[in-house]
Amino acid sequence: MKTAFIFPGQGAQYIGMAQDYLAQSPEYAAILEQFDRDHGTPLAKAMAEGPEDLLKQTHLTQPAILFHSICALQEFQKHFSLQPDFVAGHSLGEFSALVASGILDIRQAMHLVHKRGEFMIKAVGDIPFAMAAVIGLDSATVAAICEEASREGLVQAVNFNTPIQTVISGTDGGVAKAGELAKAQGAKRVLPLVVGGPFHTPLIDKASLWLSEEMARVEFVNGTVPVVSNLDARASLIGDEARVKLGKQIISAVRWVDCARYMIDAGVELFIEFGPQKVLSGMIKSIDKDVRCLNVDHIEDIAALQELIS
Repeated sequence: MKTAFIFPGQGAQYIGMAQDYLAQSPEYAAILEQFDRDHGTPLAKAMAEGPEDLLKQTHLTQPAILFHSICALQEFQKHFSLQPDFVAGHSLGEFSALVASGILDIRQAMHLVHKRGEFMIKAVGDIPFAMAAVIGLDSATVAAICEEASREGLVQAVNFNTPIQTVISGTDGGVAKAGELAKAQGAKRVLPLVVGGPFHTPLIDKASLWLSEEMARVEFVNGTVPVVSNLDARASLIGDEARVKLGKQIISAVRWVDCARYMIDAGVELFIEFGPQKVLSGMIKSIDKDVRCLNVDHIEDIAALQELIS
């Protein structure tokens, strides 16, 4: 049975995340403590105690989710010898996938997603922005709606999460107009998202430049497991290629449906999600109900997998 390891993106965080892993291993705690010393951040406190407003700050959310995801992966690997055929992540989760492949180590990746979060917010400037999830329409319809709504302000379909869930992003006027058009065309819901910017659009193009410059200072080695990129839904082991794609990914659409279908078409029957909550598992089952999805959020989930993975 071919297997893929997958890693969630922003929005999966919760107060108390990774605390069971931190209690289990002084090594994990040391990584988190060193990160806070190096970056002058309260990441450990935000993860353990919150408040929610602190944890949801993008420059903290992103390393928090990556840290939790890799702790879950590493604990799993202590008990299972299962090697994936592919790894993939949703938006920031692609950095977690690079760690799983061996292209980056956890410290490098945490630093980069922390800077990524800072750059994404800084690049917004004074632009009035919004993001929303459109539920109940196919992606082609949502893309056409965005094109029409762009007369009111830039808006694009940016996260193709499932066949009937697409996130739109852009100026507040453009997103509002697209939401109106989507409801008129039969969308079940248009759900505003609480975010720090018009992510995955050209409105934050400076973030792409800044992140690319930051990543140029970090060595991306070649990986051991193919990483499926959000940018083009294709797999690669090449570290330098991953670096280039991640610079573009920050202002480009997350093609998650295409990523999932690429892996399924290649024979993947089992997806294991590592990280907080089960967001990607739900998406995968919406894309193909016949594949198996398991997840490792808490350390106790690993023991529960003993009977499910043979």
